[in-house]
Order: sequence, then structure tokens, then C-alpha cells
Amino acid sequence: METYYNPADLANFSGDGVGRAASDLWDKYMAYYGSVFEDGALTKREKSLIALAVAAAVQCPYCIDAYTNSCLQQGCDEDQIFEAFHVTNAIRGGAALAHGVQALNVIEDQEL
Repeated sequence: METYYNPADLANFSGDGVGRAASDLWDKYMAYYGSVFEDGALTKREKSLIALAVAAAVQCPYCIDAYTNSCLQQGCDEDQIFEAFHVTNAIRGGAALAHGVQALNVIEDQEL
């Protein structure tokens, strides 16, 4: 089955790919990006798990591939990786449910 997503396209997330039209901006972004993922208050491993959870939340298959690999390289196991997906699910589901407050406000306004 063909899909819009092609794992080989991840290679175009590069200076020769999407960065070639504005290489100065690409270089600045990559310098920032690289700095963000260095050890700091959080370890590279923790940042990889956060990035994977965010990738799941924004539903980017390229990022999911990249950060699953990053998590594995940083020593995460399958249980840790899938727990990150469950955290994403809990937050996304909670956010959707929280929007029910808007519906409740409309209902209550109509009852007056």
C-alpha cells in the first residue's frame, strides 16, 4: 500500500534537501537544534523520549522514526518507548476532553 509518507524522504531533512533554499537559516536552525539536544538539565536520553512523545502528539511519522531510533541509540528499551506513547495519549485525550468545557458553557448558556 502506498502512502504519502516515505521513510526514505527523511534523508531530505538536510542542508541538501529542505535546507538548500535558505542555507543560512538552515545552518542557524541546525546549530540551535543541536544545542537543544545536548546534555543539560535533562540528559540526551530524556530529551529523546520527550521528542518522541511530542512527535507522536504532532503525528509526524518522520519524527517518530527519527526519535524512535534516537531513543534506541540512547539506551531506551521498548517498554520506555511505548510508555512515552501512552503519556502522549493521556495528554492528548485529556486535552480533547478539556475542550468539553466549551460545550458545557454553551449548554449552560442555552439553559438560561
